[in-house]
Amino acid sequence: MSWLGDIFQRNKDISSSYSVEGEIFGDEVEQRAYLKRLALEICINFIARSVAQTEFRIMDNKKRVRDDWDYLLNVRPNTDSSASDFWQDATYKLIHNREVLIVLSDSNDLLIADSFVREQRAVYPDTFKNVTVKEFTFARTFSMDEVIYLTYNNAKLSRFMDGMFEDFTALFSRMVETSMFANQIRATAGMDSTQKLDDENLGKLQRFIDKMFNAFRKNAFAIVPKLKGFDYEEIVNGGNGGRSVEDMMKVLDKAIDYVAELLGIPPVIINGSLSEYETALKAYIKFTNNPIIKKFCDELNAKLISKKDYQKGKHFKAFGIQVKSVTENAEAVDKLVASGAYTRNEVREKFGDERVDDPELDKYVITKNYQTVDTASKGGENQ
Repeated sequence: MSWLGDIFQRNKDISSSYSVEGEIFGDEVEQRAYLKRLALEICINFIARSVAQTEFRIMDNKKRVRDDWDYLLNVRPNTDSSASDFWQDATYKLIHNREVLIVLSDSNDLLIADSFVREQRAVYPDTFKNVTVKEFTFARTFSMDEVIYLTYNNAKLSRFMDGMFEDFTALFSRMVETSMFANQIRATAGMDSTQKLDDENLGKLQRFIDKMFNAFRKNAFAIVPKLKGFDYEEIVNGGNGGRSVEDMMKVLDKAIDYVAELLGIPPVIINGSLSEYETALKAYIKFTNNPIIKKFCDELNAKLISKKDYQKGKHFKAFGIQVKSVTENAEAVDKLVASGAYTRNEVREKFGDERVDDPELDKYVITKNYQTVDTASKGGENQ
């Protein structure tokens, strides 16, 4: 039976009193969890995308080594993802789950675990059991020294997510509900009660009301017939205003700003403000992006490079995003080289370019003529 029929049936059953308990009062504010998820997704994905632009190079005596690990880390870690997608997913899990586990399969694929069980030990290396990637669970147990495992500790973010964010969701939910209530169109429909209230008449009346409401809702201009014994009157026409969309977006923006600050992201970068954008970007790269990259780089050095090889100069070096390109710093590069502070190969390394196998680029030069230091100390070529 339709809602109108239910109302009439209820009126038949009520004899002398009206019970409003549970029908009008006691409505709880819906906790909109998507506010929390949205703020986290925006901020964490921002960090993940920036870290995904990093290139991990194996350096041996200042020369890049292009081996299988170089291909896995920078081109194709596994059969299902590219290097950028892989590192973005790893960074997301690191921040969101506060830990990430990367294992090497028997087919030499780097895989990011979706779930696992870590068993901590005091003397021996910790182990990881029930390592699951997508729908596959490894039967073997992985030792700490054969996996890439990182943790991310942010106590302030945890407290905010578990406590203060409830206030934001409650406030945002209340603003949405009051806005919908204030802009709601409410009306009453009356009919001549002398008619027989059987199922046939109720059905006809219900179909008529449905057609009338659909005409009002869907059409910009609607005309409905006026029936004898049937009245329709609007109590509120939806023009009372209430909380505007801008007010609700301010609450959302403020929640995102708080999460961004706790993750080390200057809010001006997230909200798109151009004021002090370059300064904020430098701070983000230095204090947020680079420390996360260093976590990965340190773990790669510890697990993939032996102590003996590391002491001989073999190590991983990460090259991430730059605030300015080498062309924008051309004047500074010229001064660094012309003053004899750096060689041209050293400058190339600072901007993420590989060294050139030319002995001349490893010499220190001075003055604008780019003469060698030995020549300059002798007073020039003519002396």
